[in-house]
Amino acid sequence: MITELEIGGIPVLHAPATGPMHAGLVFRVGVVDEPLARRGITHLIEHLALHSIGVADHHYNGATGAEFTYFHTRGAETDVVTFLNGVCAALRDLPMERLPVEKEILRTEENSRSGGAGEALALWRHGASDYGVSAYPEWGLSGISADDLSAWTARFFNRHNAALWIAGPAVPAGLDLGLPDGDRQPAPAASSALPVRPAWFPGPSNVVAWDTVVPRGVAATVFSGVLERVLFRSLRQESGLSYTVQTDYTSRADGTALITALADALPEKQGAVLGAFVDVLAAMRLGLIDEADITAVVNRRADEVTRAADTGGRLPGQVFNLLAGQPVLTSDEEFLAELRAVSRADIAALAAVAVADGLLMAPGRTRADWAGYAEAPSRSDFVVDGQAHPQLGHRSSDEPETTLIIGTDGVSLIRGDEPATVRFDRCAVLLAWPDGARRLIGHDGIQVQVEPTLFDGGPAVTAAIDAAVDPESRVTMPARDPDSIPVPQRTPSLAARVRWGYIRNRRLILISLSALAALAIGVVGVYAVGSVVFGDQGLNVLGGGFFMLLISAVYMGSVVHRFGDLMKD
Repeated sequence: MITELEIGGIPVLHAPATGPMHAGLVFRVGVVDEPLARRGITHLIEHLALHSIGVADHHYNGATGAEFTYFHTRGAETDVVTFLNGVCAALRDLPMERLPVEKEILRTEENSRSGGAGEALALWRHGASDYGVSAYPEWGLSGISADDLSAWTARFFNRHNAALWIAGPAVPAGLDLGLPDGDRQPAPAASSALPVRPAWFPGPSNVVAWDTVVPRGVAATVFSGVLERVLFRSLRQESGLSYTVQTDYTSRADGTALITALADALPEKQGAVLGAFVDVLAAMRLGLIDEADITAVVNRRADEVTRAADTGGRLPGQVFNLLAGQPVLTSDEEFLAELRAVSRADIAALAAVAVADGLLMAPGRTRADWAGYAEAPSRSDFVVDGQAHPQLGHRSSDEPETTLIIGTDGVSLIRGDEPATVRFDRCAVLLAWPDGARRLIGHDGIQVQVEPTLFDGGPAVTAAIDAAVDPESRVTMPARDPDSIPVPQRTPSLAARVRWGYIRNRRLILISLSALAALAIGVVGVYAVGSVVFGDQGLNVLGGGFFMLLISAVYMGSVVHRFGDLMKD
């Protein structure tokens, strides 16, 4: 049984548990709250707050998630009290002198991090806002100041935006959670970069992934478990197409839940895996669900809840509910009764909702149009009005024409017939390099990379962008290696093209020498044959000479034609 109480103005959930005491201090703030230009600020505060704890004999940690940031510890009662009091004291007065060091630590952590299918799905579903921000690096770290940290901490790390859970015999004495006053901060509404759903987008060749957003609840957790069982049976046990098949269920503060599923694939079997994956979703949408699968998932989930009751495992989830304004289930029996009431009709109805909202990552060169999925937009559907800046330099015959347009409302980069546009008032971040390069990322996730060295009037283009974009969205990037800065491809001179042609095809020289030798032999041959055979009959000699020179000229013509082809290339 979970008991609700309050300490220092902070709501607390307590449940008896076996083993060492463990506790978690949770705040309703996460990556979804961060503007892309300040990406990493919550993570930085978490690190600064934990620095004061130092090296300890008991376990402790912190984590910054999508919607919540929490500090967790396990150990003796005195250790738990010392940890929680220390975190709160650090949040009241962050060690700003550690700011440069902690930024470097986070950059190192970022460098070892690799994105997965979940981040790709988040980016395509939400763009560069709220729930899509987690797909991007922590670009904001370099520009975050002590004032930024103080303002963020006051807004989110206060007593009214916090909750505590404790699993142990009783609430320990001596807790001093002296956090300042503030306001409860609701999670932002989820944005959407998908005009139509269900939708698909291209991904790597070795995995199929899918996600959906459904109403949260017990039925959704059962659906996620049933989907994993059916996918595993179809893709691994029956067809042997995949090794790893798994699903994940994540509750959201707005009363919805994100369900993700993936299956790995060999590149040569990507089409087969995609087809089998889509077939499973289609069958569940139609209600073709085995009652035995539902029973197995319900029984397994009930066992997990029963075991969690002994260890306090349900407390973190209920604290998240408390901070999100969702119902807190204090009784395990209440949850178990709802779990056992889930029916086949409930799962079928939820499957229909899930498939209709689905986003599918198709592997490699495969597509999902055939299955009724719309292709997710990868380019803009409009171009701004403004001054056009053509790309400088030589362009090969197979390279599309590229034009940059700078307008009062935004910027468009048109490559061939594919435009990418970012409106200035919808710019999530402007990445600025010292050499003048700029990258604008819109809230829809569309990017425009502007290299001033490649376009007519490049410096003026950079100045116009800087003047139009909100300075709060600007992130200064470190200097690039000069060799990595692109330069226009100039039209080569005649001498250079001759040299290049020689390098590309050395046979040209051999052909040319052969042609000259043939011409010389032809002239000598004409003279010799004419003198011996015809004597002084000059007209006959001259006629034979013209004939042999004609043959040589035809041969030389083929050489010149080949040389011209090389020059065109």
